[in-house]
Amino acid sequence: MSLVQCGLRRFGMLSYSYSANRRFSLFSSSTSATQWSKVVSDAEKIVGYPTSFMSLRCLLSDELSNIAMQVRKLVGTKHPLLNTARAFVYDSRNNLQMRGLVVLLISKAAGPSKSSEDSLQHDMVSGIYASQRNLAEITELIHTAFLVHRGIVNIEELKTCDGPIKDMQFGNKMAILSGDFLLANACTGLADLKNTKVVELVSSAIGDLVQGIYYENSFFPEKNTFTDDIGIANWMEHIFLSHGSLLAKSCQAAMELAKHDSEVQSMAFQYGKHMSLSYKLNADLQPFINGKYSGSSFSLNSAPVVLHQDSIGREAWMQQIKEAQLKGNLIDLAKLQEAIKAGKGVSSAIDLCRNHGDKALDTLQCFPPSEARSALENIVYAVTRLS
Repeated sequence: MSLVQCGLRRFGMLSYSYSANRRFSLFSSSTSATQWSKVVSDAEKIVGYPTSFMSLRCLLSDELSNIAMQVRKLVGTKHPLLNTARAFVYDSRNNLQMRGLVVLLISKAAGPSKSSEDSLQHDMVSGIYASQRNLAEITELIHTAFLVHRGIVNIEELKTCDGPIKDMQFGNKMAILSGDFLLANACTGLADLKNTKVVELVSSAIGDLVQGIYYENSFFPEKNTFTDDIGIANWMEHIFLSHGSLLAKSCQAAMELAKHDSEVQSMAFQYGKHMSLSYKLNADLQPFINGKYSGSSFSLNSAPVVLHQDSIGREAWMQQIKEAQLKGNLIDLAKLQEAIKAGKGVSSAIDLCRNHGDKALDTLQCFPPSEARSALENIVYAVTRLS
């Protein structure tokens, strides 16, 4: 049983169901996707590192190549591990390697600390220490491992059209095995950094991820079922654990590797935190702000919906759900979507997205002007550009 799986079982949330809102692409509109790709491409040139190949050494290893051959047996089924594998090939230029790229950019923006020894300068390439590049790869491996592990399906909820039971069970084994392999490589690389504080930071981020996924399954069920009114404050707390902690603590760890003081480390942490929250809010908003996606799938526990429920009250929200309910407890998503768009939830989520973007930009003022700092700013601008 995997380390992550053990943690999930401990919290009582081992099983996985299909999610309408679990996506790899940050942007839904082609214009925004083009803008995002340009921002990423420009940033990669600045750090001198093609982050779309961040995990290539691990992904091309003999062990994982053998796993990839086995995963081919899942073709023809609806096991989510196939979609995860496809995303690595077709969507890596959009956002799969975003975390590693931000770690590299903030490392270059901060540069070496005043207390760094001159003898360490030879270890820098394009203004980034080798240890910081290794940290960026480790961050990506951890994120990828969790994506793969979250592809475990609940066998009891499968339908005949999903594929043969034995194939789906095989897919679960592959998800556990390949996710474990990536996580083991990340942990080995983390130990090789030989920095106790960095190990503590990244290890705690792994714990946050497990806890955040537990909260998502407890408060944000994968299927569009209805939960108690959790409120936006709890939503933000839970989303930080599952979406923001890894990047925030990795940014802080990058500053620790360069021996920056606690103030700079705190600013790096805050940038990663607020940018991640803004990033998630952007993703949740896409089905509501792009007209051509009217009626598209969205989570009933996404930020605009939570804020909408906060604004109109629980009783009115349940009435709107009842009005959109069809036979067999199905929901007319298009009708419900229009009701949400007519309220204050979408505009409140846009304001919240931009607010966190502004906070991320404020933290960058502690770094001297540079191409790397500008790239970090451009990432925020791309995430908060919602029209």
